[in-house]
Amino acid sequence: MVEEEKSLNFIEEIIEEDLRNGKNDGRVLTRFPPEPNGYLHIGHAKSICLNFALAQKYNGKTNLRFDDTNPVTEDVEYVDSIKHDIQWLGFQWAEELYTSDYFDTLYAYAVELIKKDLAYVDDSTAEEIAAAKGTPTEPGTPTPARSRSIEENLQLFEEMREGKYKDGEKVLRAKIDLASPNMHMRDPIIYRIKHAHHHRTGDKWCIYPMYDFAHGQSDSIEKITHSVCTLEFIPHRPLYDWLIDRLEIFPSKQYEFARLNLNYTVMSKRKLLQLVNEKFVEGWDDPRMPTISGLRRRGYTPASIRNFCERIGIQKRENMIDVSLLEFCIREDLNKTAWRRMAVLDPIKLIITNYPDGQVEELHGENNPEVEGGEGSRTIPFSKELWIERDDFMEDAPKKFFRLGPGLSVRLKHGYIVTCTDFKKDEQGNVTEVYCEYAPNSKSGEDTSGMKVKGTIHWVSVEHAKEAEVRLYDRLFHDENPAAAEDFKSSINKDSLQIIEKAYIEPDLANAEVGKGYQFIRLGYFTPDNKLSTAEKPVFNRTVTLKDSWAKEAKK
Repeated sequence: MVEEEKSLNFIEEIIEEDLRNGKNDGRVLTRFPPEPNGYLHIGHAKSICLNFALAQKYNGKTNLRFDDTNPVTEDVEYVDSIKHDIQWLGFQWAEELYTSDYFDTLYAYAVELIKKDLAYVDDSTAEEIAAAKGTPTEPGTPTPARSRSIEENLQLFEEMREGKYKDGEKVLRAKIDLASPNMHMRDPIIYRIKHAHHHRTGDKWCIYPMYDFAHGQSDSIEKITHSVCTLEFIPHRPLYDWLIDRLEIFPSKQYEFARLNLNYTVMSKRKLLQLVNEKFVEGWDDPRMPTISGLRRRGYTPASIRNFCERIGIQKRENMIDVSLLEFCIREDLNKTAWRRMAVLDPIKLIITNYPDGQVEELHGENNPEVEGGEGSRTIPFSKELWIERDDFMEDAPKKFFRLGPGLSVRLKHGYIVTCTDFKKDEQGNVTEVYCEYAPNSKSGEDTSGMKVKGTIHWVSVEHAKEAEVRLYDRLFHDENPAAAEDFKSSINKDSLQIIEKAYIEPDLANAEVGKGYQFIRLGYFTPDNKLSTAEKPVFNRTVTLKDSWAKEAKK
């Protein structure tokens, strides 16, 4: 069967046209330009996958360039986390670069604009500049500084660099068109004063370029061929082109695609920072956060995130993606890779009355039935007393309840068929023990009993069980679009984390590897917490349920 060829996305069409025309000497060089002022989230993953995949497809390269032009919000912690996230997703950049590498060149570019009478120093206040810009329907008016001489502007800009003025006292503006229908072209600010220590350049600079000035010029310095941004940068593109054109430097080109919008999630770094600072979550890597580090800690795999980004594709229009697609991608991946294990989260004791006291059998369970050969097996100790899930027993079981109740029979996974003979309750009426008899000739794989049962339940031997903490994570927000609410925090799901302090796990799970996914049979997919889990006290995070439980809720 011939695999259907995937149609090209619009950026691939542009690149192929450029290659046909011999543009950029047949080179493809993209870049991923994060600001080191927070942790990357799933929206950044879409951009990472796009930029690196484009370069890979056309034998090109991708640079990692940190947009470190605002020393007030930046931190080396963010730089390190961003590098870790990109490599974890499976990508490696050609060069690790920083906009701060170019501060001398960018300063020289600004001086060149002043010399061409295309930039001027303005000492108006921020409010005065905003008011003088006019409105989308009314042209702006020049501030008194616009008519300054080239010589005076050169001197003032040099004095700004030397630290003679306070923050906000002066700015450098490009001199473009105060009547432009595009507000970004009405003499935008391209440099501002910030007396702040920079994590790489120290105290060398007290003036810093604005993003709109630094972005295109950095692309040009690196000779980036295809500078891919999100749609909100469309109005910025004329300024990007104007600056490159006036400076007569390498003509990098900007192209825009729709950013990732995911329901039941917020993607704004400012809002995510609020959740962290106001302690609604444990930190940037809380497993309920849409950050790459949060998804990793929750048990998402690089393959599942790459697959998700590929499935949603590259669009020119904003749209909302259903988070259940992301959950589908991780289920699909873990179904093929996660080893099967047994764990009991809400235990009651099952006693097999006719099983010999003190006897322990070793049963065998394959690690992964989805893979040919099962990826080997592990031994599971079986004894007279077992833990089972509380909801696998009902005193008055309805007709189609295929688990345990008085007189009902069920198969114990990898083990025997048992029939319930009695049960015991405490003073509050809660079932504490279930009594069963087993059929010795009904062992899995060797069953000669002729008994037919419709249900199979999981269990853990009481004598051999290990204790673990299990964290059940759910969506952080109730509302489908929390960002649209007046106060997005009012939509926080107070039940987004349920901690089970004492669950019982089969002995082999005590050796669970951090970073590996496990299917707790019948319960969901789990992974050891990469910060909290230890050999003495394993902690497991639920990555995702076995089925989409929210789909049922939505139908209600």
